[in-house]
Amino acid sequence: MATVTAPHPDPSAPAPDPSEFIPRVPARLARIPGWLWVGGGLLALMALSAFMRSRYIGGQFWMDEAITTGISLHPLSQIPGVLRHDGNPPLYYMMLQVWMSLFGSSETATHSLSLLFGVLTIPVGGWAGWSLFGRRAGIMAALLFAFNAWLTAYAQETRMYELMGLLGLIATAAFLQGFVYRRRRFLFLFGASLTLMLYTHSWGTFFFAGSAISVIPALIASDNRRGLLRDAAITFVGAGILYLPWVPNLLYQVAHTAAPWDSAPRFGAPVQISRNLLGGDRITMALVLAAAIGLVPLFTRAHRRTREWTTLWTLIVLPVATLGLAWASSQITPAWASRYFAPVLGAMLLLIAWGCARARLVGLVAIALSIVFLANPKSFTPQYKSDMRDVAGEIGPLLHPGDLVVVGQPEQTTLAWYYLPGGLRFANTAGGVVAHPSYMNWVDALTRLQDSNPQATLGPLVASLKPGQQLLYLRPLTEGAQNWEAPWTQLVRRRSAQWGQILTNDVTAGTLKTVAIAPHNYRGACCVADSAMLYQKAS
Repeated sequence: MATVTAPHPDPSAPAPDPSEFIPRVPARLARIPGWLWVGGGLLALMALSAFMRSRYIGGQFWMDEAITTGISLHPLSQIPGVLRHDGNPPLYYMMLQVWMSLFGSSETATHSLSLLFGVLTIPVGGWAGWSLFGRRAGIMAALLFAFNAWLTAYAQETRMYELMGLLGLIATAAFLQGFVYRRRRFLFLFGASLTLMLYTHSWGTFFFAGSAISVIPALIASDNRRGLLRDAAITFVGAGILYLPWVPNLLYQVAHTAAPWDSAPRFGAPVQISRNLLGGDRITMALVLAAAIGLVPLFTRAHRRTREWTTLWTLIVLPVATLGLAWASSQITPAWASRYFAPVLGAMLLLIAWGCARARLVGLVAIALSIVFLANPKSFTPQYKSDMRDVAGEIGPLLHPGDLVVVGQPEQTTLAWYYLPGGLRFANTAGGVVAHPSYMNWVDALTRLQDSNPQATLGPLVASLKPGQQLLYLRPLTEGAQNWEAPWTQLVRRRSAQWGQILTNDVTAGTLKTVAIAPHNYRGACCVADSAMLYQKAS
């Protein structure tokens, strides 16, 4: 009779993950294939997230969205040239141009592209967590990406932030797979996603440098540092070479299209991350505490230079280095806003999901509490980003082709162009007549606004009107508004008041007469708002 020998465990097999547990399932349910459970649950989660993130998908634009749409309405071949005046790389704008050719340029249509990118972070985040840290971490990661407040807010905005968040997640997962787990085939995915990030937003350069710094933990733990350095050099140099065609535009933008509307950041980054990236202090406390409980053991000497230790420090260094470099750069040329944090969102949520999975019940409770707090998007998603659509609804029917629209805040010119009827002429306080109102010309904009003479610029514009023609003045509402302390916004407030006073003087002198004002019902706006005064040239 043959002797049966008990199988010996494979010494090369990975140790059991403490975050894993296999629940008892009734026999009837056990017959259902696992892929059906996973696929069905994932689709349900994506559908729920899409519903939650589309509650205000038809909301009106604010100025950044209008500028993005206006640029993307140009032919593909012209978009890179137009962006020399704006300050961003071209990838998202070109994708939006193709999208609008299929679905139109309405608020709902353009917001839908961002919604798509946001929903795609759910399966990608689930795959990243599962493949790196096990099933339980994958499920928790999918839940975190499905309900994340930042992703919900910007899924309803026509900007590149959701795409940047998706690419940042892919790049982070591929970085860990390639440099920490040494699954070298993922280095191609990392290099590709890194290149796309460079062509999507200027913060791609900070992520590029931050991820290069994040190779250090892997180097410390590696037994083959020469091979690791070779792979890193090939990957980063390759991405840099692919980015070279855009570098001349980048250098021009850095020299001429900085963000004069922004101020240098101080030390409030942790608060911004807590409230804007994760959804609030309560959520941050619950998730960070649970993740810390799960991850603290990995800081001990017993885990030093293990794969878990390397992964932990990589996920810490990557966001800290990226944000630190951006913060330091913004002390010289401000480019700091919570909406720019997209590249590091993936690393932070993966780290939290891994820690919560290791914390088991405590992590599960923290995830559940965060979902409860985030289930109502109304608390962190703006319903009214501007009042320009309301203004256009009241004033638009009174306007005629050839009438002049004067915009007190220059970057709102494209917003007015988007909502007002066609055939109008446009001017703003940064230089008078605007030949191309479909985008904002940020080239030396602060200098042009400083050098402008309100009377010398507005006087000829009023004189150019024929008797009976109309002038619509859109003045930003700045009284009591926050964030009007940067050099640009302070000057915009002053110039718009000066132009408004000149028009009032023209009414007193009998040159103009007031026809209408708007809006009559101001609902409030989170980002920008205007009052409108319609004048007519006296005969």
